Amino acid sequence: MRLHLSFRPISRTVALSCLLASVVLSFTQAQQAPQKPADKPSAKASTPTEPQNPAQIELLETRIRFETDGSSRKEVHTRVHINSELGVRQFARLNFDYNRSFESVEIPLVRITHPSGGTADILPRAITDNPNPAVINAPAYQDVCVKSVRILGLQPGDTLEYRVITTVSHHPLAPDFWLDHSFDRTGVVSHEIFELDLPTPRLRIRIRPEAPAPIAKKSGEGDSARALYSWDVELKSRKESENQTSSQPDVALTTFSSWARLSGSVNLISWPGFSTELWYEAMKRAGATKEPVSPRVLYKFVSQKIATVDLPVELSGYVRRTVSEVLESGYGTTLEKAHLLVALVAQNPARSRIVMYGRGVRLDEELPRPTLLSGALVVLHEKAHHLFLDADLEVAPFGLIPADLRSQKALNIGDFTSDSDDCFTEISRDLPFAAAQKVNVDATLTADGKLTAKVHYAMRGDNELLLRVAFHQAPKEKWKDLAQLLSLSDGFRGKVTSVTASDPSATREPFTLDYEITIPKFVDWSRKPVHIPALLPQIGLPDPPAKRSASAAFSPIELGTPLEVETRATLHLPAGTTARTPTGTIVQLDYATFASQYSAKGTTVTASRHIRFLLKEVPADRAADYNAFLHAIQNDKAQDFTLDRPNAPAPNAKPAAPVPSTPSIPKP
Repeated sequence: MRLHLSFRPISRTVALSCLLASVVLSFTQAQQAPQKPADKPSAKASTPTEPQNPAQIELLETRIRFETDGSSRKEVHTRVHINSELGVRQFARLNFDYNRSFESVEIPLVRITHPSGGTADILPRAITDNPNPAVINAPAYQDVCVKSVRILGLQPGDTLEYRVITTVSHHPLAPDFWLDHSFDRTGVVSHEIFELDLPTPRLRIRIRPEAPAPIAKKSGEGDSARALYSWDVELKSRKESENQTSSQPDVALTTFSSWARLSGSVNLISWPGFSTELWYEAMKRAGATKEPVSPRVLYKFVSQKIATVDLPVELSGYVRRTVSEVLESGYGTTLEKAHLLVALVAQNPARSRIVMYGRGVRLDEELPRPTLLSGALVVLHEKAHHLFLDADLEVAPFGLIPADLRSQKALNIGDFTSDSDDCFTEISRDLPFAAAQKVNVDATLTADGKLTAKVHYAMRGDNELLLRVAFHQAPKEKWKDLAQLLSLSDGFRGKVTSVTASDPSATREPFTLDYEITIPKFVDWSRKPVHIPALLPQIGLPDPPAKRSASAAFSPIELGTPLEVETRATLHLPAGTTARTPTGTIVQLDYATFASQYSAKGTTVTASRHIRFLLKEVPADRAADYNAFLHAIQNDKAQDFTLDRPNAPAPNAKPAAPVPSTPSIPKP
């Protein structure tokens, strides 16, 4: 099943969301050794006082030649120096994904050179070629393969050298071709050579201004004209001022004249055919008993009953399958599931269409390239508004899509008559329901300082989706680990002893989660007085606006989708304990409100914080106002409770000496 959420911290939700992002990824990302290590320190190889990278790529040489018919040949020559055992593990296996229906991969050289000067060539039998794990249960996609090389005998101090040749012919979107490339920005590559040999008719190329400048040569004329671009980049020659965090590729090229033409090409390779018989079969499998069938029922059927083939859009090869085949097989790619949902919805009066989105990029500002298309959504025209449906997410409530997609420009999939046609749709920022989060903590503090707390979550909105996906994809035996990490994000440093969650696929109701946690030494009663914080999860808030310079203006503060967050805690104290509570806070503004209440009655202490975001952003000219709002909440969160137990032992107190008993005197 597919997970393609791009999890980014949701700035103004309960603090668990930031940590949950990494939790979800840790349970879902496959561990594959990359061709080029992905996670490296940013230390410079030229600075010996800084830690070494686990492996240093001494040479990365790439040469690519495209032809006018869309075919291409790519040769990569790599030489890697292994510095540590971690580097050995990173390069213990090289994996190369490809689609054998139009690609071939050859590995003519894999060699290890030892520090002594001896060499060892990896034999062909160490190379395997198997279907991608994502398509094991998808026969229609068996052409999507992984060619792997197992590197045996590699040790720190060795140098690994390999060549890989990838040939492309008869691509489904030929004669068009495209490419993205970025030079290493981490310091892992010491020397990089990159060469492009391109036919220039129809070619559009964009080189990032901050990227290294190429040497360009042109030859031929007319339809035979070609251009040769070459880069020779060394680590020590890179500019310190270069933006190392930019998500833009250094080099991008395409032969698609417009996004409209790319949309038409993608649309042509889809064969949506359907039949009445299959419609009734789908209704039977969806559990529908009457007509017309609600789009909500159809969406739940496609998202939960049709497995998603977890492949990048480009790697899938745009296999020509009908929606009938998708329905009968029970699986499909992101685009196929969207087509199936549109075909089912079309049997009812509701209208729908397909859009494709990119992640972390504005499609309308980029050269049109299929590599930028990450997935597909169905746009449902319902009364006076549009709902966006992501059929890949098996546990998403109807109309709820990942937060990072909202407000993005998505490409309409269809036939356009002109390159100048407006082929983009802006994805709605609105949720299909009011977003809310409620957290309740019921805790007991004992005479020996032990805290036991029961924590209950009920969520609707973006964090709900994160939790549903995490608990849906993690096996139940891992749920306690998930809850443990969530408790850490809430500030509880104890041990989770039990956890229960509602059914992630029951999307009509809020997602609920309960866990119990114990903290053996939460307080030391010998300290007088005892100060403890409110046992409430932290409420995240957008950072105050930063001024770039004395003359620069503030930017609007993005609050995001309107959201209500309510947290409550009840703490039961040992007998004889008294508590002093802080003063609550109330702030009411047109864009957000905040209220807190704290009280103590006998040995029961209660605390609550309630924040409501009413608008999506705060105007730039009200930055000072927002700073005051933020400061008031931070001051409230900094307050604590004061506990006092008169009978508790004093610090470093010694036990009193036993008092001898007085013998009784018998009466005369």
